[in-house]
Amino acid sequence: MTLATEISLLFATGLAAGFVDSIAGGGGLLTVPALLSICPNPVVALGTNKLQATFGSTSATFHYARAGALNLPDCWRACLLAFLGSLTGAALVQMLNVQLLKQGLPILLLLVAIFVWCRPKLGETDLHPRISRRQFDFTFAFGIGLYDGFFGPGTGTFLALAFMLGLGFNLTRATAHAKALNWASNVASLLVFLLAQKVWFAAGITMGGGQWLGARLGSRLVVKRGTRFIRPVFLTMVTAITLKLIWDEWWHWRGG
Repeated sequence: MTLATEISLLFATGLAAGFVDSIAGGGGLLTVPALLSICPNPVVALGTNKLQATFGSTSATFHYARAGALNLPDCWRACLLAFLGSLTGAALVQMLNVQLLKQGLPILLLLVAIFVWCRPKLGETDLHPRISRRQFDFTFAFGIGLYDGFFGPGTGTFLALAFMLGLGFNLTRATAHAKALNWASNVASLLVFLLAQKVWFAAGITMGGGQWLGARLGSRLVVKRGTRFIRPVFLTMVTAITLKLIWDEWWHWRGG
């Protein structure tokens, strides 16, 4: 593979992942395999993935805020707690066995997909919040941020669902706010990889350029088309993440 071809594929992968991730999460399903295929060190591949993902989450957060779907001053505490949670998770993963979490997560994601599928009006309009914003920030923002630093798959899905069920946000607002918190947790994880010198900057920046553009396109479509556009993409990505995890941690692990 020539250098030009490799750069083009990395950029295109980042573009597609940024588009999908800004709408429903799950962009790592595209970027992680691509990086693992060209990077001999899997830890460097994961660190590079955090670098390029940070471009996408920054782009999506900026464009959601500019479109009025996200009020950044209201998110500062949640973002800070997601950041601290992600740092804590990144530290814990060095000490704990994540195998049980890896095997149990597909079941949880499947339940999320069934729940959303069975409630077609979920996220259509804003509802009365079930908990206070302070309670939300210290439980869900920190907790899901911790999960992102600890393991990661499905973080955007869990955040969006938490905003809908906890604070009563419609799906468009939930998606926008989830991306802001995901940005904070991405930055925290990236710092850990940077300190460990486990980031391939050339690949990460190339994919990051695609991520920035893809996230911009995806966030614009979310704001323009709303819940009816997000819902099928959301369900598709939850299903895709679930199947990928089942393959990795159950079927493939047992030898197919």
